[in-house]
Amino acid sequence: MAAKWAQQFLCILHVNLCVRGAVPSDNQAVGLLAANHTSWLDILVMLAVLPVRFVAKDEIRGWPLVGGLCERAGTLFIHREKRSDALRVNRQIFDLLQSRRYVAVFPEGMTGDGSVLHHFHASLLQPVISTQTRLYPVAIRYSLADDGVSRHTAYVNISIFQSLLQILRQPRTQAELIFCEPITCHNLNRRELARLAEQAIARVLAVEIRHMEPEKPCGLPGALR
Repeated sequence: MAAKWAQQFLCILHVNLCVRGAVPSDNQAVGLLAANHTSWLDILVMLAVLPVRFVAKDEIRGWPLVGGLCERAGTLFIHREKRSDALRVNRQIFDLLQSRRYVAVFPEGMTGDGSVLHHFHASLLQPVISTQTRLYPVAIRYSLADDGVSRHTAYVNISIFQSLLQILRQPRTQAELIFCEPITCHNLNRRELARLAEQAIARVLAVEIRHMEPEKPCGLPGALR
């Protein structure tokens, strides 16, 4: 049902969706999807293709239309200002992966205009290791019919209403959802997984990675049981 809602919403917004790469299926090892983050549209684009649970900031719950769709999709809402909340969400991700459900995260922890890929934070990748499942890097790109990479979808320094109007003003938006080769977690820690995922996505999108200072320990346990 959530997929149908997402597809209808994209149609209303005049967004054409093109899918490349192998979409994970029930016949494959279940896992965690890690995607770059440009817009609130990212959730609709992914949900239209795959029944996936998302991790999203808690404030999205109150957004018109999008918030309701996220609720229906069973989104895991995280309080980003509470560092300890990552542990709670990691346990929920762990349980979902154990139940063979796909979960998607946006490791940049922020939206950007698509010109660069921001540093992938690793704190929500631990469940991949704890469950010995796969990490699926997913690249998302938007463009206009007569132009290259588009900035009109970027949700940066703009309200949700302004963003919605900006998208509706365009006659047509092309969205690409690109599934990269899955990464197995054998002998890798979560930070190594983060680096491999961001490299795969940056390569597909042909953008540079903007790294931050080395990550500090987040206090998460080495395994979730």
